[in-house]
This record gives sequence, C-alpha cells and structure tokens, in this order.
Amino acid sequence: MTRIHPTALVSKKAKLGENVSVGSYSIIHDDVEIGNNTSIGSNSVIYNGARIGKNVTILNSASVSHIPQDKKFHNEYSLLYIGDNSIISDFTTLHRGTEVTGKTKIGKNVIISQYSHVAHDCVISDSVFIGSFVQIGGHVEIDEFSVLEDFTSVHQFCKLGKFITVQTSFKVSMDIPPYVFVGGKPIRFLGLNSELFEKHNFTQKKIDSINLVYDTVYYSGLNFSQAKEKLKNNFPDDEVAIEVLEFLNKSTRGIVGK
Repeated sequence: MTRIHPTALVSKKAKLGENVSVGSYSIIHDDVEIGNNTSIGSNSVIYNGARIGKNVTILNSASVSHIPQDKKFHNEYSLLYIGDNSIISDFTTLHRGTEVTGKTKIGKNVIISQYSHVAHDCVISDSVFIGSFVQIGGHVEIDEFSVLEDFTSVHQFCKLGKFITVQTSFKVSMDIPPYVFVGGKPIRFLGLNSELFEKHNFTQKKIDSINLVYDTVYYSGLNFSQAKEKLKNNFPDDEVAIEVLEFLNKSTRGIVGK
C-alpha cells in the first residue's frame, strides 16, 4: 500500500517499507531505506545513505542525508539514521557523517522543527526536542529528553547532557552537564531543570540528589577540578553524582559556568 505521488522521483533501488507515502515532487535516491508507515512530504529530497525508521514524519522541503559541509569529507560512504516515530519539519537540513564516525544519528521520538540544521557526525539521542531555526554544528552530542529552544546555535564538538533546556536565541559554545537550565550572553548555568523533572515524574530522592550534586559543582566556590574530586570522594555510590562526574570527565570544551 505504498503511495507515491505521480510527480515524485523514487529510485527503484530504494527500499521502502509498507504503507510509506511520498509527496509531490519529492526525490528519493538509490541507497535509501525507509521503514513502515513513514511519510515523506512534498518537495523533499532523501539522499544516499538515509536510513529512516518506522512511523517517521518528514514534512515538506526537507533535505535528508545530504553530503556534509566539511573539508575533510571526500565523498566516502557514510550514513544518516533517523529513529522510529521522529518528526522532521519543513525546510530542515540533516547531513550524513564523514570518515571520522561514518554516520549522523538521530534517535527515536525526536522532533526537529522547521528551518533547523543538524550537521555531520552528530548524535541526537531519543526524545530530544529541537526548536525552529536551531543550528547544530558537526560532532555535537545531545543526550535524551533535552530541549533546544528556537534560534539556538550549538558549536561543533559540544556535548549536551540529558534533561537540559537551552533558552531561546543563545549560542552554546561549551559543554552543558545533565539536568540544568542554561541561557544568557555569554551562556551560563541558570538553575536546575525543574519543569522537566516534574514532566518526567522524577522522585523527590532523585531531585534532592541532583540539588546536592550541583550545589557542589556551582555553589561551593570550588573550581571544576576541585568539584569533581569532591563528588568522587563524598558521593561514591550516588547514581546522579556518578553520572555527572562521568560527564565532567569526558568534557572537551569545558563546562558552562555560573
């Protein structure tokens, strides 16, 4: 029951699942795989290397799995993954990977709003919300259930932890640890992300633990090296402390300040 508009150009080599629909004037290249019940809007182009899951909605005029805007790309084979149940809105651009990782990965239940861009080699985890006009540089990692509000820009190689919110219209140039709310110019820690805690039914025990951890990181007067040591020594069995410490240890661009 695949439905392809008469004006669409779909390669016979492309692999389309059951009940896929392709809108008018869209183009699907050879090396493309699309899962069951996925919808492609009008005037979209799905380039080679696209691996699109089930129940995905791609709206009008999207560019999916195009070649990276990166000088180290030399037309090598690479992929772009979109997980099940994700929504890719109008005029978005999603680029496949380079030789560094070979892939760009967008998880399940992700929403990418109109006019946004995800560059090469990014990893966007499950249930992330990306607002309109958001620009994400290459090699960025965004963990699950995070929110990037409209007009946010993220510098290449930044790491954004889970359950964070980036306030509208600000530039991210440093790593953002999990569970926090950031904004301002320059961007800085504004507090904990209590709205998402409530939405996702965090226990009071977990919220208390998050508060204790970030009291150490941001309010103790310690620098980040000292704060990491204190987390290691004072909270050796605390799951949140272990998680935040792991994030701080893998940071390559430094952590957003207060």
